[in-house]
Amino acid sequence: MKRKLAVLLSLAVMVGMTACGGTESASTAGNDSAVSANTEEQPAENVEENAEKNAEEEDEENYDTGDASLDNVRNQDEIGENELLVISFGTSFNDSRRLTIGAVENALEAAFPDYSVRRGFTSNIIIDHINKRDNILIDDVDAALKRAADNGVKNLVVQPTHLMNGLEYNDVVAQIGEVSDGFEKVAIGEPLLTSDDDFKRVEKAIVDWTSEYDDGKTAICFMGHGTEAESNGVYQKMQDLLTADGYANYYVGTVEATPSLDDVLAKVKEGSYERVILEPLMVVAGDHANNDMAGDDEDTWKSAFEKEGYSVECLLRGLGENEDIQQLYVEHARAAIDSIK
Repeated sequence: MKRKLAVLLSLAVMVGMTACGGTESASTAGNDSAVSANTEEQPAENVEENAEKNAEEEDEENYDTGDASLDNVRNQDEIGENELLVISFGTSFNDSRRLTIGAVENALEAAFPDYSVRRGFTSNIIIDHINKRDNILIDDVDAALKRAADNGVKNLVVQPTHLMNGLEYNDVVAQIGEVSDGFEKVAIGEPLLTSDDDFKRVEKAIVDWTSEYDDGKTAICFMGHGTEAESNGVYQKMQDLLTADGYANYYVGTVEATPSLDDVLAKVKEGSYERVILEPLMVVAGDHANNDMAGDDEDTWKSAFEKEGYSVECLLRGLGENEDIQQLYVEHARAAIDSIK
């Protein structure tokens, strides 16, 4: 019998995960079920096509994403008995990876000195691209779990950097469950937006982060990824919370779902704004933030708002750079650690 897997999920979420049965994990399926680079999930039928398209675009990239050698890939051995494995989708944007995922990992390391913090990415396409371009190999989830087992880890705590309790998070939970026999104790922390308190704290974090722009003449628009899955409701929930709390100049939309760019643009046009601030509602500022949001092509968010006559400023920073967001991940990991004491 498998050892008890301590997973901090509601019964409803666990039932939903079981109902989705038969889905391969992101790593073992070559990321056919993986999410976009902001660690959110997208419909499985779109993932392979999008991943291949992104890989082709990255192979032709002619821009500098930063020095990969500055990033700690956290694939060292000599782990010890306690490991805190941080699982992310990943990004090939080197500076953003270091400043977001790396910063979250650093915060966890500082908070839990008795645990060795290690990294695992679910996107093998991103792993392969970084390895080919920068000659740096990041563990996928399978490799990270094997490394933990080979190093004799007894207590394995997994903290995903996912935004929501969705398809990708459930895949990670299932994948960890398959190897839980290899460890004495296993616990999995919750994603960023799980409880109502999480939403309130993320709301405060993004409002505080952008308060200098809230002058009544500026629309502050956050762009998430979006998914056709039920978990897409987190975006509307965040919008409703911002509106209810009196942040009338704040708007939330998505790249591939609802609220859409058109929805956000229509709402902004109802006001008397002169300027628009665009910022990703994503853990990293990777391909979507740099290209779909801030790019110069006709179909980007920046171009759409400029076409309507607004002055546009893009803030290319991921949520992982925000210290309040980092501490929320710390608290989720602490709850997971406490559950196996």
